[in-house]
Amino acid sequence: MCSPLSKSLQPIIDEMHRWGLYYEKQQSFTWYPQLRNYTFDLACQLFVGLENGSQTQLGHLFEIWSQGLFSLPIDLPWTRFGRALNSRKKMLQELERIICERLESQEIGEDALGILIQAEDEEGNKLSLDELKDQVLLLLFAGHETLTSSLTSFCLLMAQHPEILEKVREEQKQFSDSEPMTLETLSKMTYLEQVLQEVLRLVPPVGGGFREVIEDCEIEGYFIPKGWNVLYQINQTHREETVYPESDHYQPERFNPERIDNPSKTYNYVPFGGGMRECLGKEFARLEMKLFAVNLVRHYHWELSPDQDTELLTVPVPRPRDGLKVRFVKN
Repeated sequence: MCSPLSKSLQPIIDEMHRWGLYYEKQQSFTWYPQLRNYTFDLACQLFVGLENGSQTQLGHLFEIWSQGLFSLPIDLPWTRFGRALNSRKKMLQELERIICERLESQEIGEDALGILIQAEDEEGNKLSLDELKDQVLLLLFAGHETLTSSLTSFCLLMAQHPEILEKVREEQKQFSDSEPMTLETLSKMTYLEQVLQEVLRLVPPVGGGFREVIEDCEIEGYFIPKGWNVLYQINQTHREETVYPESDHYQPERFNPERIDNPSKTYNYVPFGGGMRECLGKEFARLEMKLFAVNLVRHYHWELSPDQDTELLTVPVPRPRDGLKVRFVKN
């Protein structure tokens, strides 16, 4: 019998096979947009039960919306902001259709939408239609954009550090493809875990977050009153030289579990935020990254194409300026 994780691997296996065929035919491959489609398909399937979401009207509208999220707020039809607002209205209409069909169905489903529909507070109140639409849209963004960025960063950094990639492949030789994929198996991949932790340190998919001050406090001589909104910077935290010497260098060994100064259990390492407001999708993202990396390093070889700009754009999430052009072949 297949383990649940082995079933989760199948969409990854199928997608990578398609990428290999595409490169074989075209002799060119720009990875970032392909990864966006893959993660959006995954998010749509898990959150609203929609297959091939990137190829639907919802996927098309989501792309327009994403492009205008951090643009100048000028609401005119030809601006990015104006097009994003218009696409959001249409997305919410599409989500309303999907939600209403689910509500009328005998099968509520066990995906995120099904859980949200059935959720109640202490007084038995359920989410309204508008609340359901907003929550699903938030899930689609959070479960898609940041995961795409993290997977892209992993692919880029491994191509730039072949000696580390070789160590990852050596570790994978301990495991057989015929062996069922389980959480226990993944937990034994300790070097791969360090590699992924360092990816999220060096290129955190979210640059920071806002929090409200709940009590008057003083930090390094500065008084911060209750009620103020403050910004914590993930990227700057991850570059603190006293914690991360040579912080601009990619060094997975920082997270060796045997090191006394391993920062992964402290607030010096916050790729998913921290405390009670830590990202709810943290474990989902870590699991998807690891499953993706396992299949990729076991079965495929990739190299950066020459004459491209790999400088990272950071809005709305980090990704290479030229989209990560690679040579992509099956081992």
